[in-house]
Amino acid sequence: MDDKTITFNEVPEAITVLIEKIGNLENMIEATLNSKPNEVVWMNVDELCSYLPAKPAKQTVYGWVCSKFIPYHKKGKKLQFLKSEIDEWLISDSKEKEDLEAAIEEQTMRIRNNIRRRSL
Repeated sequence: MDDKTITFNEVPEAITVLIEKIGNLENMIEATLNSKPNEVVWMNVDELCSYLPAKPAKQTVYGWVCSKFIPYHKKGKKLQFLKSEIDEWLISDSKEKEDLEAAIEEQTMRIRNNIRRRSL
């Protein structure tokens, strides 16, 4: 840091330099706060069901996976869901949300029809 004495005539220039430095610091802080952590979070079906706002049943999630409606990864026999992909899927446009509602309704009708057939 400079131990230079500033004269009255140099004050406006010194203030300009300080304002620029503060602006740079603000930009650096904002960039740090806005940077997303590179943390990878995997969820299983149970964790996904409790994470989703609608709290769907496991069978509903399996139906979405079967129709490739929801992003998923399958390692062997285990279904896994990447939290960042699920978040993007949830934020997607309203068209996809309408499709989700249609898929839920379709899955519900399938389950009801299966129950009716079994009870006959």
